[in-house]
Amino acid sequence: MIEIDREITQDFERASELEWLDTNGLGGWAGTTVAGAHSRRHHGLLVAATQERRTVLLSRLDETLHVGGESFELSCNQFPGAVAPRGYEHLTAFRKDLFPTFDYEAGGVRLRKTVAAVDGENTTLVLYEVVEAPGPFILSLRPFFAARDLNALTSANPGVSQEAPFADGVLRLRLYPSVPDMPEVFLRVPGAEFRSNPQWWYRFEYEGDRRRGLEFQEDLWTPGVFGLELSAGDRLGIVISTQDPAGRDALALFEKERKRREKIVKAIDQKLGARDDFARYLALAADSFLVRRGPGQRAVIAGYPESEERGRDTMIALPGLCLVTGRHEDAKKILRAFIKSLHLESGSADASLWLFVASWKYLQATGDEVFARDTLLPALRKVVHWHDKRIKAETGGFLASGVEVNALWFNALSILAEFEARLGDPAEAKLLIQRAKRVQKTFQDEIQGDEVPPYPGQIFALSLPFPLLSKPKAARMLAAVTEELCTPAGLLGPWLTALARVHGAAGRKQGLAAIAELKPRLVEAGGAGALEVAEVLRAYVEDLRVGQGKVKKASPVGKAKQNQ
Repeated sequence: MIEIDREITQDFERASELEWLDTNGLGGWAGTTVAGAHSRRHHGLLVAATQERRTVLLSRLDETLHVGGESFELSCNQFPGAVAPRGYEHLTAFRKDLFPTFDYEAGGVRLRKTVAAVDGENTTLVLYEVVEAPGPFILSLRPFFAARDLNALTSANPGVSQEAPFADGVLRLRLYPSVPDMPEVFLRVPGAEFRSNPQWWYRFEYEGDRRRGLEFQEDLWTPGVFGLELSAGDRLGIVISTQDPAGRDALALFEKERKRREKIVKAIDQKLGARDDFARYLALAADSFLVRRGPGQRAVIAGYPESEERGRDTMIALPGLCLVTGRHEDAKKILRAFIKSLHLESGSADASLWLFVASWKYLQATGDEVFARDTLLPALRKVVHWHDKRIKAETGGFLASGVEVNALWFNALSILAEFEARLGDPAEAKLLIQRAKRVQKTFQDEIQGDEVPPYPGQIFALSLPFPLLSKPKAARMLAAVTEELCTPAGLLGPWLTALARVHGAAGRKQGLAAIAELKPRLVEAGGAGALEVAEVLRAYVEDLRVGQGKVKKASPVGKAKQNQ
């Protein structure tokens, strides 16, 4: 759990630098700063994702408490020269465990708010729980709509629809009827009254965009205000969605989503044999990068807010996102989709080579020989055959690329040899082993003497399933990489693996110390990418907690024979 107390939440400068994000499994999300003021155009309470684009629909939902003749605004916005209102002054705590949760105190009322994006839907839930109150009070809610592309900004315009019908607790808006692909938005606030008061609010400022040199002011549309009476012990669940929420209960939807997320953290607990909050945090973060792409299809998005899919990143991240977390079916769907879309002539060389690592780890984790034989093995053969055409005899079996690619090439040959010996052609496996040994010898001949000039790609010679170097040379290379290149964010996952392999128990201890230093930075991260989350999670679980830092020997036939 990430927990922030009032010392930070009530300091606007600090709280407005910290961001939270809750994703919906489609590539959409809810998210803003802990203070509540948006700092960039990508923030919003309902950012919907479709195949075509991402759209900021509901920008924010501003709350006000009316208690005993006084009003207390809990929201926070930045305008030119002012922060108004200053709701962060009532924010006593922020927590992020399964969901982001906010605690407010004002006028004797203690109010807890929880936000949840529903997996597989463009739906955001906002739940309010009255923890304490001196008596009945009124909660008013004012929605602000942007209804624009993720990277655009809205200016006041006459094209917005003035119609916002409200019936049976549901408000429905199609803000721009002339824009055919602009989704309709529904807000269900059970028990509330709605007072229509359509108007533009002007010049919301996004400080993060300003610092990046981007346009940073936006006008937002509000159709009116919801209001309802609450008392101590009451719970209110609001549904914000692109589908009609009539008859849907926010609290029931939240309970279903809570159980789904609890299943994720239980799986990682079982993997480790004990509760581990750091691994839980990373497993939940990993979940945010796995998205649906149609019936039975899964994909990995590289990060938020851009949410792009990249083949290389997908294959590197797959073991950490799917295999360490026990999501084997998702891994199979991603591998199948990657192979189906693999175009060697137009793709990068290393993307196809990372397929070997992901395939090897998939077979290791699942024992799924049918999928490995029928789908993975033909694809791996195809990739090696294509790369064969790029190799000249005098290169010692190397590809005309850098250290990382040739470490991957050595692993590709070794992994394909294992697949052939176990599932295909044993004679071909022996030839592949000979080729792999030739590549390994050429590589080792390049690393001579005591001085090892550091290059980022060298870490993969130590961290991939089949390391290229003997232990003394590996130790020298790791020392050089650690001294010159290792940063808290850069090479962390592969570096942790290399530490455990080269130095055993001492390396694992050093790796765990590095993780301990990393933990406080999670509060400040705001939105790490799939690679960072996946590789740290993989190395933490496989090499530091579960694994013993064992080096996989580069003789795959021996391993294969044991499994026959």
